[in-house]
Amino acid sequence: MRLPRGSPRVLIRRKHCADQAEALAAIGLYGVTAYAVAQRTNEIGIRMALGADRAQVIHMVLRGAFNPVVVGLILGLPLTVGAGRLISAQLYGVSSWDPLALAVAAGALAICSFFAAMIPAIRAASISPMDALRIE
Repeated sequence: MRLPRGSPRVLIRRKHCADQAEALAAIGLYGVTAYAVAQRTNEIGIRMALGADRAQVIHMVLRGAFNPVVVGLILGLPLTVGAGRLISAQLYGVSSWDPLALAVAAGALAICSFFAAMIPAIRAASISPMDALRIE
């Protein structure tokens, strides 16, 4: 027996796949940001020794983490609309434009990216300048 399009089981499967994709994106961004912070520990220590405060270090790390996210959203949103139009032309009952779904997905990605990047940013800001300069 085939389930209708909006049945609870199908929606739960879709939500589960979306959650897995969001988790993979967050883990990937966390890994890349943590690696970048580990590579720049010496530079962060020098900046803090010269007078940079915690907020400036956090801002620097977050800016570096959000550049790929912003580029991905700028490229991904138009491609998503184009792919939606292609799919709607081939399938019956599929809408090509759902601005609410796009906004929720982009917002969820931005929020998830923020929290994934905050952990390495706070860790970088809490390093003492002397310890950062000794690490090599």
